[in-house]
Amino acid sequence: MQYAPGVIEQKWQKVWRESEAFEPSCDRTKPKKYILSMFPYPSGRIHMGHVRNYTIGDALARWYRQQGFNVLHPIGWDSFGLPAENAAIKHGIHPRQWTYDNIDYMRKELASMGLSFSRKREFATSDPIYTKWEQELFIQMWEKGLVYRKAGLLNWCDHCHTTLANEQVIDGRCWRCDNEIRLREMFQYYIRITDYAQELLDDLAKLEGHWPKQVLTMQENWIGKSSGLKFSFELTESSRAFVGGDFKEVEVFTTRADTIYGVTYAALAPEHPLVRHMVEAGLLETAREQILAMQRILAKDRGALEKEGVALGIHAIHPLTGEEIPLWVANFVITDYGSGAVMAVPAHDERDFAFAKKYNLPIRWVIRPTQGERDESKAFTDAGIMENSGEFDGMASDDAKEAIIAMFEERGLGKRVVNYKLRDWGISRQRYWGTPIPLIHCPHCGIVAEKRENLPVTLPDDVVIKGGESPLATHEAWRSVRCPTCGSAAQRESDTLDTFVESSWYQFRYTCEPDRYEEHPFGRDDVAYWMPVDQYIGGIEHAILHLLYARFFSKVLRDLGYSHIDEPFANLLTQGMVLKDGTKMSKSKGNVVDPDDIISRYGADTARLFILFAAPPAQELEWNDSAVEGSYRFLARFADRSSKARPCVSKPIIDQARLSKPEQEARKKVYEALAKASQVYEKSFAFNTLIAACMEALNTLNGQDNPDIWSEAYWILTAILEPIVPHICHEIADNLFGRVNFGPQEIDEAALRSDTVMLGVTVNGKRRGEIEVAVDASQAEILAAAKAEVAKWLERGTLVKEIVVPGKLVNLVVKEG
Repeated sequence: MQYAPGVIEQKWQKVWRESEAFEPSCDRTKPKKYILSMFPYPSGRIHMGHVRNYTIGDALARWYRQQGFNVLHPIGWDSFGLPAENAAIKHGIHPRQWTYDNIDYMRKELASMGLSFSRKREFATSDPIYTKWEQELFIQMWEKGLVYRKAGLLNWCDHCHTTLANEQVIDGRCWRCDNEIRLREMFQYYIRITDYAQELLDDLAKLEGHWPKQVLTMQENWIGKSSGLKFSFELTESSRAFVGGDFKEVEVFTTRADTIYGVTYAALAPEHPLVRHMVEAGLLETAREQILAMQRILAKDRGALEKEGVALGIHAIHPLTGEEIPLWVANFVITDYGSGAVMAVPAHDERDFAFAKKYNLPIRWVIRPTQGERDESKAFTDAGIMENSGEFDGMASDDAKEAIIAMFEERGLGKRVVNYKLRDWGISRQRYWGTPIPLIHCPHCGIVAEKRENLPVTLPDDVVIKGGESPLATHEAWRSVRCPTCGSAAQRESDTLDTFVESSWYQFRYTCEPDRYEEHPFGRDDVAYWMPVDQYIGGIEHAILHLLYARFFSKVLRDLGYSHIDEPFANLLTQGMVLKDGTKMSKSKGNVVDPDDIISRYGADTARLFILFAAPPAQELEWNDSAVEGSYRFLARFADRSSKARPCVSKPIIDQARLSKPEQEARKKVYEALAKASQVYEKSFAFNTLIAACMEALNTLNGQDNPDIWSEAYWILTAILEPIVPHICHEIADNLFGRVNFGPQEIDEAALRSDTVMLGVTVNGKRRGEIEVAVDASQAEILAAAKAEVAKWLERGTLVKEIVVPGKLVNLVVKEG
């Protein structure tokens, strides 16, 4: 068979397309597998990261179809987002046209890879019907109180002209354009993800062993649970008079109640209401610019900064000692954690210690080590024995922590609380190309939801994207509406939803039967059968953003009555990046490899084979042109050697006992590859080892000429490799066997048995040779063969020990001299 990938691949892609080969069955009695790769943004062209992601998922989907499962393997488009607006500015094209033109092009690119997606369930998140159901879900969350609006200091990107959630800011910069972020006070809509913080944390335990440990740890740290004491420092009378307004106290939260007697100052976040009031009132004129600079530093980046502060010139009263302590602004305090203010204990906190040393503030020791002397050149942060702490002196600090909290509660001075670093999810975006928020501002009724019968609220097409302010904010014809409640003239909300909202529930939408898309977002019966996703595949860069939001949405949809699913993704595989010359492929670095070029030169099967053979999926993959050519040569050999097989309509029945040794060895290698297949496809995903086993089997087959063994081998190998290189496997199987469907393959245990076994021989732990002995050889026979194999190494000394590890090796210990 002459290998002509272009001809073969177009042929089989046409067959699959016309036969709708990859649509899931309506038969709900069959066992199911839901295989899902994170859907792409329609940027215009696929890249090697797409090739890797979708080839992994496709291999799993094809394997499970072979095993008789009803497989849902869908594709769609995460199609709202800022790049479409940037393209509109650059090319003078409407975002909608740019988006759907790109979808058409990328759909053809993905099809050229032979990916076995369900086409009937394909959708884009910018489709009006998807928008309708997303707005319906939003309104239900609004009515349930899970969505609210408030003013606050928000992350603002001047380049993208929109707000960003905390999770979308990377090292102080916009995740999309890398522009430096600043804080801006404005109104924003939020989803109460914090209502689910504890459940999101607890349910990570359900994912242990099924999700990468790194992802679970990242989410646990982002949620950031801590428990401790909340109480207030009252401002002194003179301080209240100086500050003015209604400011009477500063609330703090601490996880170290045992150190409370060591407080020598309190530190406030630069955004704390008291600090902002003093800045705006002109009370901190000399420090104004310094404080504003602190505000521009994102909360998550402050811990790594050199500690800096500004004395506010006011004092508060310690609730236990009555001592006056100074209040400071400090760049390490986070406004969103606790109350935005902390009690500072320099003696027992490294951060507070560095700050106190820098600004010459008092250090008061209130815990001593249980043994040895305390090093007072640095903070003592371990547990120990209480001192200088009134009635708690002499207590173990861990015990004192609980006793002090109890005392605060008993006296009404404070209370025990649980805090989370996780903040509510800000979902407003001041952009055009997104899902319109279905709310209306009425001067009489306030903010009210759009009527259900008016959904979807779609975007107006008659806009010009110029950058800067969203055109929705000034589109009076679109914004001007009647209040759904009272009928008065009102204004439609001009903010659109964060695009991560769309990708938080799309896995549920895929379960919906396509002929029922207009009836509901998805049916409970659909969800009950298909969810959760059995295997989810995508990059680890989504560990917090997308994956946390999708977990949250599953719980919300459960509570809204749509499903019974707590966790959306039963198993998660995070594939590594594709690199070239040691760095991630990017246009700016000039190291991009175009998948279209690879497919046109070598074929899709070559691209698929290389991408799965070059490295295990979770590891980074270094692009290698010669290895791509090597993959092509293997497929050409695989096609060529198929001529040695005898055409047949069923797998040949072969008597192992009648075969020559080369024939037995050939069958053994084929069945070893088959034995490895299920473990690889269903557990390890080490496709490279399976491909290597198939290559070894093909090489071993060359040592014999039995056409029945070749036929049996190709019957099995085409089934094993079909999930990886489907086009060539379908072509060969069709030519040899008249077979276009692959089913489960049974292992002939006799083929795996052998009369002999290969044992490694080591001398003093170093491998020096290999012997082949009968499987029932005695220990004496094994040792005799081993000694003969390494005789020259034994002549160098005296043999003092002989170790036989059955089925593996012989180790001979020699004392030289």
